[in-house]
Amino acid sequence: MSEVATLTEDQSAAAALEEAVLRLQRPIEALLFVAGEPLSIKQIAKLTRAAETEVAATLAQVTAEYADRGIVVREVAGGYRFATSPLARDAVEAYLLPPKTTLSTPAMEALAIVAHMQPVTKSEIEAVRGVNSDSVVATLLDRNLILEAGRKDVVGRPMQYRTTPFFLESFGLRSLDDLPDIELEPGQPLELKLLEENGS
Repeated sequence: MSEVATLTEDQSAAAALEEAVLRLQRPIEALLFVAGEPLSIKQIAKLTRAAETEVAATLAQVTAEYADRGIVVREVAGGYRFATSPLARDAVEAYLLPPKTTLSTPAMEALAIVAHMQPVTKSEIEAVRGVNSDSVVATLLDRNLILEAGRKDVVGRPMQYRTTPFFLESFGLRSLDDLPDIELEPGQPLELKLLEENGS
């Protein structure tokens, strides 16, 4: 195959991708706007009946176009969604009354333990914290930051807990791989860098 033919094929492919981006931009923007949770490239491709490469290219285009606006595209919890720009945070928080309540230090501590040790039982959380954790576990369940993840196959079959997709979204994490490395040892002070760096 000649270089000219290869160049022509490359140009045709690029033109086809550009056309797909123009066709998909409005539907994808609409999906990101109405979705109640982050949408993955695979989900968007299925909804728009497009190739995943076309969806990825369109998302890159939409992300670039919205980068300097009050609404931005965020990649969180394994998907994409519209969110308010961090630069507009003060105005948005002033509007959203009452102010969003923050987690207490004990709840943040327990959440960090679940995030790093999951699936984890309440007794294992308490072993690291050194105190009863009934209340904080209930709070985290109520806030949809953790969920029940089946019973551990040991005597008593205690319930295990793991984080939810909402946890990832709340802390701006794409996946659990984005968690910082911290050491969790029973009875030792717990570093809360995960939650302090990403904010609640």
